[in-house]
Amino acid sequence: MKKFLLQVFTWWNGQNLNTRFHTWRKGKRVGEDEFGNVYYEGGVDSEGRTRRWVIYNGYSEASAIPPGWHGWIHHRVDVPPTGEDYKPYEWQKPYQPNLTGTPAAYRPKGSILGTGHRPQVTGDYDAWTPGS
Repeated sequence: MKKFLLQVFTWWNGQNLNTRFHTWRKGKRVGEDEFGNVYYEGGVDSEGRTRRWVIYNGYSEASAIPPGWHGWIHHRVDVPPTGEDYKPYEWQKPYQPNLTGTPAAYRPKGSILGTGHRPQVTGDYDAWTPGS
């Protein structure tokens, strides 16, 4: 029941009912990544290409798509990572969640939400005042 209510009332958590129906009608499962996101294709988009989409495992977070799947879902490559022996390059970093808006977000020194103290002004800057 909880899963059904989440699909009815949220769009950011996995899939909603419209996506489930579209996937059931036109979707062909292509593969799954290490995070549990499932990738589909089927139908034709407005540019005449095969439509591709992802159903996220949990919250819809676009940065959670690995590099190999990112290239496939954006039509950069025709073969999904499951159809080839995909190995990421050494310069590709592993996934890190986007922490913006969470208590674990980066807050520099001097930030209102940060715990540190604002650094002292060094004197090399004079604030502008009207009329000067």
